[in-house]
Amino acid sequence: MSEKLNIAFIQANLKWEDSEANRSLFSGEIDKISKETDLIILPEMFTTGFSMNAEKLAEPTRGATLEWMQQQAKKKKSAVTGSVIISENDNYYNRLFFVFPDGNYKLYDKRHTFTLAKEDETYTAGRQRLIVEYKGWKICPLICYDLRFPVWARNTEDYDLLIYVANWPKKRVNAWDTLLKARAIENMSYCIGVNRTGEDGDGYVYNGHSAAYDCLGKELTPLDRSEEFTAEISIDKASLYETRKKLKFLQDRDTFSLDL
Repeated sequence: MSEKLNIAFIQANLKWEDSEANRSLFSGEIDKISKETDLIILPEMFTTGFSMNAEKLAEPTRGATLEWMQQQAKKKKSAVTGSVIISENDNYYNRLFFVFPDGNYKLYDKRHTFTLAKEDETYTAGRQRLIVEYKGWKICPLICYDLRFPVWARNTEDYDLLIYVANWPKKRVNAWDTLLKARAIENMSYCIGVNRTGEDGDGYVYNGHSAAYDCLGKELTPLDRSEEFTAEISIDKASLYETRKKLKFLQDRDTFSLDL
């Protein structure tokens, strides 16, 4: 169990539909991480960009990218997470892997497929949320469009850290900034959002704004967040629990069930 969790998250300009180039890019960035790290967070579809060309780009679950994530996790003695295009049982998934330092992993399939980009016509939506227990922390990892749906993120398990990996375009980045902060406050949890930069093959421009917030909505990352960077932060469980004990907001939450 660890009272503090050291986290690195990487905001990068992804190479369009080039898995090998992107793995190489992130290998270099991960090598630069300076201090001992418990968790490394990469963007949504970090090997390809947000592509609907799944037939060409999809990997099997135990494919090259999962193998690469396992290698990075073992090398850095750190968990690694991010999402990848996966083919399984004649379906395509926008699938997040949470890879532990020993190479074992958990997975989450994106629940809310982005209908505006017709993601729902290519990818099968997930139906189950993931809560990861790691070093005494409870972590809820979600993907991009999930951010717009607060019920899906509602903190009924008393998780400590909420993560969103994303390809969120510049034209709607104000919503990204606002909703990340809101999710932290309403769930009394640390919240980290990891986005990309640059322009993709479909002409969409991304300006990052990756950020981390504490449970009261205080930003823990630099204000200039539009370029490529790697942030290294430490979050503290004692501070989180002290605030929850003092304010008790989660005790007043509504009860409900989801019809999936």
